[in-house]
Amino acid sequence: MEKAFEEIIKQIGEDLERDGLLDTPKRAAKAFEFLTEGYRRSVDEVVNDALFESDANEMVVVSDIELYSLCEHHLLPFIGKCHVAYIPNGKVLGLSKVARIVDLYARRLQIQEGLTTQIANTVQQVTGAEGVAVIIEARHMCMMMRGVQKQNSVMRTSAMLGVFKDNAATRAEFMSLIK
Repeated sequence: MEKAFEEIIKQIGEDLERDGLLDTPKRAAKAFEFLTEGYRRSVDEVVNDALFESDANEMVVVSDIELYSLCEHHLLPFIGKCHVAYIPNGKVLGLSKVARIVDLYARRLQIQEGLTTQIANTVQQVTGAEGVAVIIEARHMCMMMRGVQKQNSVMRTSAMLGVFKDNAATRAEFMSLIK
């Protein structure tokens, strides 16, 4: 990967011997490995058996989870927040594990629509919840820094599973809790 960054820097016309660029290929490779670490982790590793028996059967909401991902079309960042809710069905997930699931998928090349669905499906599979809801709100650098250059646009995506999809009142409760 370091060699690839060297070539990219050369191709844009920069001098790799310039003081500020001497270690840039190495630093860029290390940064890119970090930003894509989701490929090298699994759901089992992230959840780490933090699923607990519980009589709780009301909505659990974790809101405003920061997320940073890379657009798979331009390799530019999109940055935002994710709101996740589920209705337990005998088991609850350790609080930090919800954020870790978000990071697991955000740290891959993505489109926001796919990221939203992956998070919802994983929370559903891990918990066996009666329903899962995920909303992501993000700003995309590929839309802000290039192309159309719209600085104030925010993309919102949602995935609703189970009772969140089937029951308007449950969905409305979730929406009121994240505002």
